[in-house]
Amino acid sequence: MTDSTAGTERHKPPGRFAFLPWLFMLTGDVQDLFQGEVPLPWLGGPGVLAFAALYTLTVFTGLDVRYKTTRVPRLSLAGLAAVTYALTLGYGGDWLLCFPLLSLASGIVLRRGLTESGRRLGILVFTLAGSAGVIASLRGGPSESLTVAYGTLLSGFVTAAILSLFETVAQLRATREELARSAVERERLRFSRDLHDLLGHTMSVIVVKAEAVRRLAPRDLDAAVGQAADIEAVGRQALTEIREAVTGYREGTLTTELDRARSLLEASGITADLRQSGPPLPPQTAALLGWVVREGVTNVVRHSGARRCTVEVRGETDQVRLEITDNGRGVGSERTVPGTGLKGLTERMAAAGGHLTAGPDGRKGFRLVAELPVDPESEEDHRS
Repeated sequence: MTDSTAGTERHKPPGRFAFLPWLFMLTGDVQDLFQGEVPLPWLGGPGVLAFAALYTLTVFTGLDVRYKTTRVPRLSLAGLAAVTYALTLGYGGDWLLCFPLLSLASGIVLRRGLTESGRRLGILVFTLAGSAGVIASLRGGPSESLTVAYGTLLSGFVTAAILSLFETVAQLRATREELARSAVERERLRFSRDLHDLLGHTMSVIVVKAEAVRRLAPRDLDAAVGQAADIEAVGRQALTEIREAVTGYREGTLTTELDRARSLLEASGITADLRQSGPPLPPQTAALLGWVVREGVTNVVRHSGARRCTVEVRGETDQVRLEITDNGRGVGSERTVPGTGLKGLTERMAAAGGHLTAGPDGRKGFRLVAELPVDPESEEDHRS
């Protein structure tokens, strides 16, 4: 048995059969019937059988979720109450123990809810305890009256409290499991976005440099060897980044991504114009903007057909703005349809309190703009 299964068993509420042994409280009444010590046994016998049948029906339907929205449990409880009053008024004595059993059944049926059902249960249990006390005082004595009334009061409230506690624990466990599943799904989505951004950029660099090797090899072997060495370096760096991403410790920096963007653009034959101004950025803000630079420049290389690309980072005291523009084919190109990378970045920017927009830049070219708020306290911590 696994730990989760064992934990479920430990928190399992009492079942229907757990309440049936309480019927043995009426053993004395049954003995009196068989010994002929009860007047009119032809009424008492069917009365005890009716009480046992209605008690069992009330317990079973009160604990069965299929009857949760039906009137069957309450109707059987009403019948049980009628039989209880008839037996106790007619015989008294040990028959008064029917009241604690009736109160117990009431706690099962009316336990649900914290307001209306709770008030109904309180009124009913106090009424039953009072009735048991009055009938016991008439048929027995003061001591017996207090005992029966206290037992009636206790059995109803304790039963309702225990069952409600078990059900609340079950709901909390279900909620916790649902939250855990949601957290796992969010983490899977985050990791898939990171892996897409990471591998998409890296493979673009490798493809571009491999094309450069093919072009340069016939006429400039040294330059081709240099590009091949870059491919090796990029591959090794990609392996390191993938390992770090898998273990959850990867933190890209904006400066590193800008350097990589320059190398990728120049290797692709695109003139790179990179500018950065403003105060130092908090690590989380810089890391997120690094992802934007990675995705934006990768899209420029893949889809734009541009000859020039400008990446500008302008930081202020409370906000930072990143803008990536190119002079490629912006209108009517496949880039006008947001891809998985841009969708993921848009969600991450929104979660961080910023926003990202991307679209054609006039008649020709493409523009990607990302804006993020800067937390002054985080910036001070970064500087220190």
